[in-house]
Amino acid sequence: MKRWRVIRRWFRRSGYARLVCFGLLIAFAAIRLVDPAPLQELRVRTFDTFQHVDPRKKTIRPVTIVDINDDSLKRRGQWPWPRTDLADLVINLTNLGAAAIAFDVMFPEPDRLNPDIAARNMRFLDEVTRAKLSELPSNDQVLSEAIRRSRVILGETGLATVPSELDQTLPLTGVASVGDGPEPKMFEFAGLLRNVPILERAAAGRGLLTIVPERDGIIRRVPMILKAQDATMPALSLEMLRVVSSTPTLLIKYDKAGIKSVGVRGLDIPTDRSGQLWVHFARHDRSIYVSAADVLDGAVPIDRIKGKLVLIGSSAVGLYDVKTTPVDPAMPGVEVHAQVLESVLAGEALVQPNYGIAIEFLAALIIGILVIIFTPNLGPIRLVLVGALFASLLIGASWYFYVHDRLLIDFTYPLLSTTAIYLTLIFSSFVREQRQRMQVREQFAQYMSPALVEQLAQSPDRLKLGGEEREMTILFSDVRGFTSISESYKHDPQGLIALMNRFLTPLTNVILARKGYIDKYMGDAIMAFWNAPLDDEAHQLNACEAAVDMLERIDALNREREQEAEDGGHVYIPINVGVGLNTGIGVVGNMGSDLKFNYSVLGDSVNLASRLEGQTKEYGFPIIVGSKTALAVKDRFAILELDFIMVKGKKEPEVIYAIAGREDVAHSERFQRLRNLTIEMLACYRSRDWDGALAAIARGRRTDEAHALERLFNLYEARIRDYQQNPPPQDWNGAYQLLTK
Repeated sequence: MKRWRVIRRWFRRSGYARLVCFGLLIAFAAIRLVDPAPLQELRVRTFDTFQHVDPRKKTIRPVTIVDINDDSLKRRGQWPWPRTDLADLVINLTNLGAAAIAFDVMFPEPDRLNPDIAARNMRFLDEVTRAKLSELPSNDQVLSEAIRRSRVILGETGLATVPSELDQTLPLTGVASVGDGPEPKMFEFAGLLRNVPILERAAAGRGLLTIVPERDGIIRRVPMILKAQDATMPALSLEMLRVVSSTPTLLIKYDKAGIKSVGVRGLDIPTDRSGQLWVHFARHDRSIYVSAADVLDGAVPIDRIKGKLVLIGSSAVGLYDVKTTPVDPAMPGVEVHAQVLESVLAGEALVQPNYGIAIEFLAALIIGILVIIFTPNLGPIRLVLVGALFASLLIGASWYFYVHDRLLIDFTYPLLSTTAIYLTLIFSSFVREQRQRMQVREQFAQYMSPALVEQLAQSPDRLKLGGEEREMTILFSDVRGFTSISESYKHDPQGLIALMNRFLTPLTNVILARKGYIDKYMGDAIMAFWNAPLDDEAHQLNACEAAVDMLERIDALNREREQEAEDGGHVYIPINVGVGLNTGIGVVGNMGSDLKFNYSVLGDSVNLASRLEGQTKEYGFPIIVGSKTALAVKDRFAILELDFIMVKGKKEPEVIYAIAGREDVAHSERFQRLRNLTIEMLACYRSRDWDGALAAIARGRRTDEAHALERLFNLYEARIRDYQQNPPPQDWNGAYQLLTK
């Protein structure tokens, strides 16, 4: 009885918060065992931060990537190449001393250029020639002979469905396992897509290309061993190491938690329980790439290949296999395999040991109990210091293990558990002192706007980070040659500020009058958008009206300034504004930090609008709009098609237009002549009729409207001259890759 009285007295003195905290300690332990997706996400994001801050430093470069890049396709023709070319590639690499060659591409079907297939598909071919073609060795045979005389590893891939019954006659890599515990859990695919049998039988090894991203699409771990159509398969990188080390059978080691490591002769590769390797990523490295065309032409130095593990893959635009990693948002997929090989061979692979969860539980238990015992007896300042101390200890320990031992020990779970306990104890103190805190709240309310208080009360989510997707029209405007204008005011900075206010004010008024929202000012530039935060069904029309109004206001301002310059006897430099408009989906909302944020928009449509504004000086028109904007307002404005462009960062080309005026301009004879001139020129240009396009430009220059199109004519004339010397590829669709922003 005396013992129970002591316990009750202890709880009365400290409250029941400690009991709740012990319950939280148990609850968080259960959550960690279940390991829900949000906790996993937080954990891997933490490890991402470590790699971003301290990526792997390259000490060795054992891998060379033979890159089927855009230049190679331009020189050797479109993909897929004849497999005789790939045979030459293998032969050249072998002669240069490659230790092993792995294909990050597949050959699941016979070469369409095999002589027998070509003979069947060619029309009007006499039977004698057809028979001779059919008797020739196939391209696949030629490639298989080259593969047989080298150490080549072919890539295969796992499929969600079973394509056909697995050919049991084709070779597979032998796998053995040791260790006590349950059956290893690894990634499993229902089907397996293999290469044509003649190549499979000739290869020294076969490995899966499959890279399984995390839930957020980021590549952090690469499966070293997988199951596909009931066959245990190594990853391409692991198979490459097996072939190079002359290991007949892969060895899987596992313990009671699952897979512990996979091994080849002389090398034990640590993995997580499902057989995945935590890749220690380095920054994207162009120095390990060589052009496939250069290899075929014998233009690659021997030291780039000799003794190297060679991966054959592609970074060409049409074939680009882009992966997101913790250190690079756009890394070619073939380089991920290279990063695996480098991490393993340098002994720099990351390890999340199976015993790591025991360390996490122990840290959460010890620190949690310390917080429960000591926190209620501390004052406010000491509470903050103790909380910061425990957080620093957890983060510091995790960072130490990462930097010194390349171990991934998670601190987020014990930190969350400790924080929840800490906040619960703080809240209990708050409840005990509620009356005093209410008095403080009333005092602070005297310094807080009642309107803001009401806004927070009615819809607090409006002031939180986050956003929504909307179709919007975005505007960017910028002053052309503002540097020259600024230099004329170098002795009068106040005058420059006055000038900026003088032209930004009417431009701002125009945007606001047309229902636009000013996102930000960037020096002399303005960013604005329509259809947010309030709905605007005519947002494209209002944005275009605002753009034309802006030019009219600038013209009026220039007339005033010219008169002032004449009266004052000083130099007059006109203000010229370029405007870019684009309509598309954007994410709009409050963005920034918890302390400071603003209502803004992000997305590809925003980037394109900015690029269009930058192109106004190139095309000679002050207003350039995207295709969606032009289509929405084509009946209300004088729309002139300018080009079909490919903007950096976008996969699809975009038709861009100029706005030359409102509806009255559109119906004028002068604009119709301008429009016909550009239509004729563009038609010849896109059909590769270079002489016809140049003739159209020459006729245009002899018209009264020549000055309006002079810069456009100069731009296309320069392009055409270049294409006459360096013709575009056969599949060219008329799109032009922008070289400037």
